[in-house]
Amino acid sequence: MSLPEHSGRLMSAMKIIPVILVVLLVLLQIKLWRGDGGIVDTLQLQQVVDHQVQENSVLTERNRALEAEVNDLKEGVDAIEERARSELGLIKPGETFFQTVDE
Repeated sequence: MSLPEHSGRLMSAMKIIPVILVVLLVLLQIKLWRGDGGIVDTLQLQQVVDHQVQENSVLTERNRALEAEVNDLKEGVDAIEERARSELGLIKPGETFFQTVDE
């Protein structure tokens, strides 16, 4: 094998290496953006987590309000009386009941 022939093969191999590296880079980028656990999946999961955190916050506040209402009903007669008046329209003897209707 002569030197020019050997040099020609080396040059063609040197041209193929950058092409192979570019193809690998493209494949890795596709995996990064579109693959399982890639950037797109991560962003979608973050949106789901943010929505769930917001929903949990609303439900936690509702639970606190219900807990306070339960405590009022357990501890005080005033809360029971207020509820009987507002929801059932009950009145004490000698009282006059007036119902107002919101427009």
